[in-house]
Amino acid sequence: MVNRKIVVLDGFASNPHDLDWQILEQFGELTVYDRTRPEEVAERIEGAQIVLVNKTPLDAVAIENAPELRLISILATGYNIVDLTAAKRCGVTVCNVPGYSTNAVAQMTMALLLECTQKVGLHNAAVHEGEWSRSPDFCFWKAPLMELYGKTIGLVGFGAIGTAVARAAEAFGLRVIYHSARPREDKNYVNLETLLMESDIVSLHCPLTASNAKMINSETLAKMKRGAILINTARGGLIDEAAVAQALREGKLAYFAADVVSKEPIEADNPLLTAPNCILTPHIAWAPRETRERLHRISAENVRAFLAGTPQNIVNP
Repeated sequence: MVNRKIVVLDGFASNPHDLDWQILEQFGELTVYDRTRPEEVAERIEGAQIVLVNKTPLDAVAIENAPELRLISILATGYNIVDLTAAKRCGVTVCNVPGYSTNAVAQMTMALLLECTQKVGLHNAAVHEGEWSRSPDFCFWKAPLMELYGKTIGLVGFGAIGTAVARAAEAFGLRVIYHSARPREDKNYVNLETLLMESDIVSLHCPLTASNAKMINSETLAKMKRGAILINTARGGLIDEAAVAQALREGKLAYFAADVVSKEPIEADNPLLTAPNCILTPHIAWAPRETRERLHRISAENVRAFLAGTPQNIVNP
């Protein structure tokens, strides 16, 4: 085996012991840590040429004090956890894994939407608690249900995930409109204000940037239809969470469903936790086994390509 040190700093995130790391062992001596605290980073990456990381930050100090480090391969698409400027200055290539979770995130988006409209969880619980057995009628429903056919869904962001959601939405008979950072010659493209005003459902699929942080706030919520559904499977920072919670309490929004929040894990005082008609999942859209296997395969290819002198998916060129 090549005398090359490879370290995975937070392997539990993508592999909670239901996969293996054999795909990386061919490249050198592999050490996998389930989790790494900030104060442990320096010691654990000492002497490593290759580091794989999901959410553990690698700041300038950590990178500058790891002189043998040559590659940081991020086990995710987002790369804000790495100081790219410091990495470039130190001759460290940084790569990510784009596109691995497109279908899974689209699937989660539709799952959240269907939970809002059909309330499967609510009714499943009621049946198991005996409410159907005790019912004098052949069926019952505990809350209003909604048919999607003929409604309008507005997608904010129309990259790979937004496009996949559009295909799924059209299969349910939804009218799809979208807004993206770059205007397009397309009958379905609208400006953001029009999207907010016309949509029965607004779903976010754009990256978080300095210019769109808290883009959903009291002002933009006021432009939406009363009783609209808002879905976020993109980034929690796109939402002013206090404003969304207030819109739910006032009935401006019928439902808010999200797989992401501004700070993760969610803090106990997050206003969304006490808001009505708020469905939250713990950032699991990317978590199907098949999706994580794809993530690992592409990550291994990132390492292979780098070692072959043809690095791919570079985010600090």
